[in-house]
Amino acid sequence: MDKSDPVSRLWERAFYIIAAILFMITFTEASAKMNERTFKLPKTVGIWTRPDSPQMVNSSNIFDYMDGAGELYLAYRFKKLEVYKYTATGREYIEVEIYFMETPNDAFGLLSHDWGGESVDLRASRPETIKASRPPLARALYGAGLLRIWSGSVYARIMATRQTPESKKAVLSLGRTIAGWDKLSNEPDLLNVLTDEIADGWKLKFDSIRYFHTQLVLNIFYYLSLENILNLDRSAEAVTATYEKTGGEKSEKARILFVKYSTPEKASRALDLFRQSYIPESAAANTKIGTNEEPAFFQVEDGWLGYRLKRESLALVFKCPDEKSARAMINGIRFDSLK
Repeated sequence: MDKSDPVSRLWERAFYIIAAILFMITFTEASAKMNERTFKLPKTVGIWTRPDSPQMVNSSNIFDYMDGAGELYLAYRFKKLEVYKYTATGREYIEVEIYFMETPNDAFGLLSHDWGGESVDLRASRPETIKASRPPLARALYGAGLLRIWSGSVYARIMATRQTPESKKAVLSLGRTIAGWDKLSNEPDLLNVLTDEIADGWKLKFDSIRYFHTQLVLNIFYYLSLENILNLDRSAEAVTATYEKTGGEKSEKARILFVKYSTPEKASRALDLFRQSYIPESAAANTKIGTNEEPAFFQVEDGWLGYRLKRESLALVFKCPDEKSARAMINGIRFDSLK
């Protein structure tokens, strides 16, 4: 086609205009799909009524909605948040926050921040296909007017500003709607590395189990360092828990931290960085270190610590009362439970 011809130029201009229009239509539809309200809550519950549309929050405005706490949700691969406010004339209000996360594991991790409250079953029945190497943890917890829920890739908070029998009934009703929305997901596979009991009487404290990805969240549970000395990022999976031993003059507690990295190379680099940053030279000098996959144990200021690296996984134990306990805890971690 001769582009110097006026007709050709006209057709070329029309082509670009049509292409631009089609692009804008596609972009608009994609944006609408990303922002559409995907959760269907009842318009009224008891005496409370919600507005027609929720407040929408995403990663670009999460810090406008919550001051400071936004980092926590982003660390768990937050996608978006829908906020509904149910009101009734002259009464307390009920606020519903529905967090859409990237995976069910991320939503579970948010619930694992705090196991306090009364465990409530929001489903009429539970499939028998749920996999767990120990008693399953709660999926919904209620206390002081606040209900927190893990349901598939959703984490939800429903709060009545003043708890009454009527508001509790409404909160639980809304919770049942949310819990019935997604299928019942399995707990993160990583939790299978934890056993109920380890040799020498060490028992798992179930309310201490925490699942996470990043160093920022680790330091909320167990402070190691201001620096990211375990090279954690959102591609890693981690679980930490406390084990307790009773029967002596006083109970003893020790901490397990298990991290699964995206590659064996990342795990190896993390162990090297941890050694350099956390283990005193005097302790390292007095301990024989073999190959990376052989466990090693060190006495530091707050007790004995140990570690073991296996492929892409790194296990660490802290605050053990003696080397025997540290060895028992490292040996009790179920590396082979992972896929």
